[in-house]
Amino acid sequence: MSNTSLTVVEAKGWQNQKRFLDLPEKIYKHNQYWVPQLRIEQKGLVGFNRLFIGRDPFYDNNDCQAFIALDGKKTVGRICAILNNGHLERYKDGVGFIGFFDCIADQSVADGLFDAASDWLRKKGCKIVRGPVNPSLNHTLGLLIDGFDSSPFFMMTYNLPYYESLFENYGFQKTQDLYAYWGKVEMLPKINGKLQPICDHIRERTGVITRALDTKHFQRDVELFLRIYNEALINTWGFVPMSEREVKEMAFFLKFMIVPELATAVELEGKTIGASFAMPDFNPRIRQIGGRLFPFGWYRLLRRKADIKSIRVLSTNVLPAYQMQGFGMLLLNAIVPKVMEAGITDAEFSWVLESNSFSRGSLEKSGAIRTKTYRVYDKSLSEGGS
Repeated sequence: MSNTSLTVVEAKGWQNQKRFLDLPEKIYKHNQYWVPQLRIEQKGLVGFNRLFIGRDPFYDNNDCQAFIALDGKKTVGRICAILNNGHLERYKDGVGFIGFFDCIADQSVADGLFDAASDWLRKKGCKIVRGPVNPSLNHTLGLLIDGFDSSPFFMMTYNLPYYESLFENYGFQKTQDLYAYWGKVEMLPKINGKLQPICDHIRERTGVITRALDTKHFQRDVELFLRIYNEALINTWGFVPMSEREVKEMAFFLKFMIVPELATAVELEGKTIGASFAMPDFNPRIRQIGGRLFPFGWYRLLRRKADIKSIRVLSTNVLPAYQMQGFGMLLLNAIVPKVMEAGITDAEFSWVLESNSFSRGSLEKSGAIRTKTYRVYDKSLSEGGS
């Protein structure tokens, strides 16, 4: 396609918004590994209104603009420019973001999308564009650059191999990699056996206890776990805490997905100081329902969650004042018997920052295998496109 036949327009109005949301199904139509995002979730995360509940609360303080690339009436690409005011206030680095990128294998289409998003961010005062993030580090992020021969686990991304060249030919450069690690559950008893004496000593020394998620106060506990996540990651690269409204909405979403037995808290003198939760890998079911919960997709997605034998360990977090004291080991130690009892076969630990040498080292020493690499890119907005 020549540049003269390409138009990039804002995804405003129901027709263009539908084109934006429908494009991935066309691009990945023949790919056996891609899994669609839940449509109602993505609709809110790209700043579109959702019936009865409006935009995602991320946009209470932030802004975005979605774009689509058209070749005549054919949709050939999409992107979202994201102004994360929380990030700008916290880091004062002039970084704006792009996300929800999908494109045919044509550099001119990708360049047109990157140009449109960059121009929008430049007008907002940004000096650097970073991505992909969808729309923040609290959601999905990163461009898959290694590990294309298997499907992603729940709430992780997938893209075609040529996307890497589309980014790099435009001038994007790596700023951070993220990894996914995978392991067989049969490894856990041996690992747990080595940890048990250490965990017993920590319990005796500190009086700390572990407990499962409280099903009688389910929403409250899920929100509590997310608040611990918010506080624990405060010094993590690029992290911006979720607002209270974001916590409540994410908790509402997660409470339908979480298996209570796979969530654990650690308490010291009556205070919850750490939490860990894993999620069943719903992606095979999401693929079956095409990412659509209505009218009956929600039932097919959520019924008999115990039948799902693969899990993703999303988060093991301890409040900053209590880190590096072994409490994270206690959380994993407590969940292992439950995982074995549930008949779980395998688990993915994701994502793990390249710069987080402690977590990476712990996983690799335990025998976990790095299966996927996701890359986040930066580009100066003072530079032109390719």
